[in-house]
Amino acid sequence: MVKDFSEHIRLMEQEVPFNRYLGIRVLEIREGFVKVTVPFRPEFIGDPRRPALHGGVLSAAMDACGGFAVWTFFAIRDLISTVDMRVDYLRPAPPEDFIVESKVVRNGNRVSVVHTSLYGTGDPDHPIAEGRAVYNTRRSTAGDEKQVLS
Repeated sequence: MVKDFSEHIRLMEQEVPFNRYLGIRVLEIREGFVKVTVPFRPEFIGDPRRPALHGGVLSAAMDACGGFAVWTFFAIRDLISTVDMRVDYLRPAPPEDFIVESKVVRNGNRVSVVHTSLYGTGDPDHPIAEGRAVYNTRRSTAGDEKQVLS
C-alpha cells in the first residue's frame, strides 16, 4: 500500500510561511526521501559580484527538505526539530532554480539522521552543497496541547 503524503506536501508548500516565501515545491516524496525545487529569485543572491546564491538560503532549504524527509515516517501532528546540521558548500550556486534531495539514513525512536544534496537545475551532476543533519522526533500523544497547523 502506498502512503498518502498529500497533507505533508500541503504543510511543506503552503502552511510553513518560510517555505512559502522560498517557493519550495515538492517534486518527489516517499517514506524516507523528499526531493524539492526552489525557484530562483534575485533576493536570494548573496554575492552580487559572481553572482551566487546566499548560503543561508541554501542551508535553509536543505534543513526544510531534511526535516520533511524525516516527517514522512510520522503523522502531521508529530513533532520534528533540528538538533544539528552541517553543510559543506562545494562550489558557488549560480543564479538559477535549484533542487534539494534528502534521504533518511537512520530513523530511530527519538533521533533521525539525514543526508542531503543540493544542485542546480542546469548541472545536476555537480552538487553545490551536501549536508548531514540530526533531527529530534516526538510522536504526539492525545494529551499534547501543541498541535501542528490545522
